[in-house]
Amino acid sequence: MNLIRRNNNLFPSLFDEMFKPDWFGGLENFAPTVPAVNIKEEEDKFSLELAAPGMKKEDFNVEVEKDVLTISAESKNEKEDKGENGTYSRKEFSYTTFKRVFTLPETIDNEKINATYTDGVLNLTLPKKEKALEEAKRLIEIA
Repeated sequence: MNLIRRNNNLFPSLFDEMFKPDWFGGLENFAPTVPAVNIKEEEDKFSLELAAPGMKKEDFNVEVEKDVLTISAESKNEKEDKGENGTYSRKEFSYTTFKRVFTLPETIDNEKINATYTDGVLNLTLPKKEKALEEAKRLIEIA
């Protein structure tokens, strides 16, 4: 079997464009995306930051069931360019969805969790239970 090298001059430029990896803005647009998450522990709470720019707060669904926190989102966008007679010269749409699941420690007060969405970042505050705050650390001496 011989491998034949394709000569780009034999094909129209649209054909070449269709088979480039960056058609429709790149293959990365077709890969599933999972937003990055930062988690910070403080004395009285955990703070969770989830990067999801371009979304609206209505796109998110945040649920807590027992010790499991689930953050999911779904977003649909459509862009349409019409020609002179109303036919499509180009129509693009995108659909973004993700789901992140976290197991919460027993020290979290599930009833007091709250969330805000500002400047492309979903912020969750996960307060610790009062009992967890009362337990002070103690130094154990090594004999």
